[in-house]
Amino acid sequence: MSDTVDAPVIRSDEPGSFARSVLAERHPALIEKVRDAFPYGPGQHRALDALRDNAAEGTIAPLPPTAYDHDRWAVWGREHFGRSWFDVPFLWAESYFYRRLLEAVGFFADGPWRGVDPFRPFKQAELDTPETEAELATLDDILRKPAGEQADALVHGSLWGNRADLGFHISSSAAAAPGADTPPLVADDSEALWSLLPVGSPATLCVVADNAGRELLPDLVLIDHVLHHGRAERVVLQVKPYPYYVSDAITEDVVDCLRRLVRAEGAASGTGRRLWAAMGDGRLTVRAHDFFRAPLPYEEMPDDLRSEFAGATLTVMKGDLNYRRLVGDRLWPPTTSFADRTAYFPGPVAALRTLKSDVVVGLDARTVAALDANEDHWRTSGAHALIQVRR
Repeated sequence: MSDTVDAPVIRSDEPGSFARSVLAERHPALIEKVRDAFPYGPGQHRALDALRDNAAEGTIAPLPPTAYDHDRWAVWGREHFGRSWFDVPFLWAESYFYRRLLEAVGFFADGPWRGVDPFRPFKQAELDTPETEAELATLDDILRKPAGEQADALVHGSLWGNRADLGFHISSSAAAAPGADTPPLVADDSEALWSLLPVGSPATLCVVADNAGRELLPDLVLIDHVLHHGRAERVVLQVKPYPYYVSDAITEDVVDCLRRLVRAEGAASGTGRRLWAAMGDGRLTVRAHDFFRAPLPYEEMPDDLRSEFAGATLTVMKGDLNYRRLVGDRLWPPTTSFADRTAYFPGPVAALRTLKSDVVVGLDARTVAALDANEDHWRTSGAHALIQVRR
């Protein structure tokens, strides 16, 4: 789009910035967590150590020529190889770090570690906590409410994801709590979202997943509501084709979450069984397009994925990474139009996202002024969220 040059690309070279903290602090800590989670051998330990040191102080090198996707990353990284990790676009640097991490643990190599998700222990641990049990138990009350109230509660459960203090309990109101100066929900187009999925609609809903574990569970519960109450005839759940970022959902995670729902007590078990049956008869389909692991904005999506989105009545983009790719990972003025930033998208699109990075558009000036006046890190704290829709 012609206005792309109006905002600077986010990089990690500014001291004290959120992007720099991710590369300088989160990534090294993640490498240590991955090392400790598996009994990797000496070669993998050396490769992980090398990645840690290179990402901190070295320059970016291409994938080895034997890598199955060497040629693709050679194109994606041609402007970035030989530079510091901190001097290239943040989105690209994050994506390539995770690709190199998979290379280090032998995810793609022939041998016993091929296809072993290095993040799986973290994802599975989330499914068996007391907090997860409590959140699933709330479905007993929610699913006894009128359908409209269910819809409201479940979309907010999906929006807030794994926030244990909120979960399915979050209020649908965008108003600030008593004594608060800024609302937790800084944009709320939920009415527009549901208007695109009226009861009895022959709609196809596409949901582009974000995180696995406790964040994927409420996404699946919301999908069950949409199918069970006739707001769509078909749902396509798009996940990553292989482990990406630390907790992004892959097909294996969808199966884990369905099994967790089925073995739960009360209403959650019924939800799991309905979803299991919906996959069996094709009303719920899981897909994993290769573009979902690309270090690129959705504006550069390939034609076949564009056609899939064009065929959906509504596409819901979940989470922070999808939002960054949807509107562009740039320092837009927060009052920039969401509709303008997503005008390229081939059909109606919605974003459900808690604010955990610097990118945000579509806010009104009054809300931005209140946030700036009262909170230093409102863009990245995760204390605020938004529901935005472009018809």
